[in-house]
Amino acid sequence: MSSLSGMELVGWRDRRLKQVKGSTTNRELAIIGHAIDIGRKEWGLNIENPCRLVRRPAGSVPRDRRLTVDEERFLRLALKSTRNPVVGPMTFFAIETAMRRGELLDLRWEHVNLEKRTAFLQDTKNGEARTVPLSSAALEILRSLEPKARGNVFPITMEGFNQAYERAVERARGSYMKECSGQGKLPDLKFLADLHFHDLRHEAASRLFEKGLNVMEVASITGHKTLQTLKRYTHLRAEELARKLS
Repeated sequence: MSSLSGMELVGWRDRRLKQVKGSTTNRELAIIGHAIDIGRKEWGLNIENPCRLVRRPAGSVPRDRRLTVDEERFLRLALKSTRNPVVGPMTFFAIETAMRRGELLDLRWEHVNLEKRTAFLQDTKNGEARTVPLSSAALEILRSLEPKARGNVFPITMEGFNQAYERAVERARGSYMKECSGQGKLPDLKFLADLHFHDLRHEAASRLFEKGLNVMEVASITGHKTLQTLKRYTHLRAEELARKLS
């Protein structure tokens, strides 16, 4: 570790930037720097931290993708024809709860309380468990799945869900293009073209704010630890803000 230099870290940084985004490289540099600091403070290593000499690359631009009314309409129709009946409910449960894909796949019936309108998440990305309050729409989705005593709420694998979701998005986009052609309208080429499943978490957080919830209330639902991180997931529609100003 004592032979590790800033120049070597710069070379590593440049190689990583060819594989991952700047934000990922920054996080990995922070982990390396933290490990070296522990060695200096707790293990008695008499070295300087070369990570402080390395220029951080620019982070990735935060996505501000929101789901439009028409996109949601076509996506709902397309999801109804998926082979696995839980793909549609899982997608729109994500919009109602701001849960991550992994959290949805891990959610179990024994951790859902329909009377108290809550869902308990034991294992989350930030390492802390949280209890998510359920909206009326979220409850309706769960009841449509015929609640059970035990087992996964959404019994599907990550790969199976990803494939089904991506195919549904393509079907929805195709239906939109066909409708535009039939009506003689010029289609929006960006329609559903760049919608990632994780964007639904952004959508959910933004809708919670638009419903009037404050920062602490939204953070308790989404599980964000810092306001800065939550801000990246929140993009309020100007028309919704305009209604509050009237």
